[in-house]
Amino acid sequence: MSKLDNERANNLKSSLLPDPEMGEPFLLTPGPLTTSFAVKQAMLRDWGSWDGDFRAMTADMRRRLLALLGAEQGAFECIPMQGSGSYLVEAMLGNMVPKDGKLLVLANGAYGLRAAKTMEAIGRAYHLLDKGDYLPPRGAEVADILANDPAITHVLAIHCETSSGILNPIAEISQVTYAAGRKLLVDSMSAFGAVPMEPDQIRYEALVSSANKCIEGVPGFGFALVRRSELIATKGNCHSLSLDLHAQWENLEKSGQWRFTPPTHVVAAFLEALKAHEAEGGVAVRGARYTSNRDVMVAGMRELGFETLLDARWLSPIIVTFFCPADERFVFDRFYELMKDKGFIIYPGKLTVVESFRIGCIGQMDEAIMRRVVAAAKQSLEELGVTSAAPPQAAFEERKKLNA
Repeated sequence: MSKLDNERANNLKSSLLPDPEMGEPFLLTPGPLTTSFAVKQAMLRDWGSWDGDFRAMTADMRRRLLALLGAEQGAFECIPMQGSGSYLVEAMLGNMVPKDGKLLVLANGAYGLRAAKTMEAIGRAYHLLDKGDYLPPRGAEVADILANDPAITHVLAIHCETSSGILNPIAEISQVTYAAGRKLLVDSMSAFGAVPMEPDQIRYEALVSSANKCIEGVPGFGFALVRRSELIATKGNCHSLSLDLHAQWENLEKSGQWRFTPPTHVVAAFLEALKAHEAEGGVAVRGARYTSNRDVMVAGMRELGFETLLDARWLSPIIVTFFCPADERFVFDRFYELMKDKGFIIYPGKLTVVESFRIGCIGQMDEAIMRRVVAAAKQSLEELGVTSAAPPQAAFEERKKLNA
């Protein structure tokens, strides 16, 4: 390793544990998120996209993702694809929904609505069930829509809707979808790797996720996990040259290469993240750590007077939405800056009825870090002069609707 490479490695090593004095705060977001030193270090080397070593890395990554999925051997295929999570959602919809098919989009936040916009953009028929900011789509209403619209061929569900932090009832949705003779597609961007999704437990035809979420890689690509029989049937169906999952899969199977220039450094980092995920104990242990992060953080924030949008049965271990305090001295933008000064980047809210903000539970963090988050929130409230973090009455009315 050259002197310059040694300096770079030493600089990165100093950020193994992020610290505001070192210029790297913890990212309390649903991804990008705080990554390990090993993941960062994996990006220090350049890779040739056509070289045998990189092709072997791609093959290893695909094998590991299929093993993580937990499907019967040969039942599913893994197709990595360049771009953000939204690219993968569009790829899944453009490949899996036939040109003469129709999609039922289950939306309870920004990502379901974005899927509906995607269907409109690619010229495919869809029906939108919009539950608003946070209410979960339930099996009975899905069954009712399917019974009254025989043109619907597929259903799209968002596994974890990060607008609110809600973990949607995928098993319930799957059951009614297949009882009606339809097929389920899952956007599991923010949940795959931490919440079990074994296809023999919950039926679906395709699932998409991203490198920079619960597996704790960095942004740059996503992947589709598709039932092999369904994937074969999609040949020629895609609306796009670059987002054609079938064509990408064929090329990977034939040559081991991506069709277009892959994000080589990101793949190297992701492979390191996959190894760490396995070493930690897989989906169950990763999910348990995130759940513990959530529970410690939520308990601490409630002690300060904050209230969560959701009650326990809907809280995901990914990100939690809190109502903003009613105290007029609480200004979110100032609170955000104070938290950032203390080493924590939180997330704005997306609710339309009342003001809110979100705190992520994923990434290279543990209970000790979450206690520091609560301490930083307490200090920030004091600096704002806020004596009570209790939300306005309207917030309780909204939560009452959810729990009805």
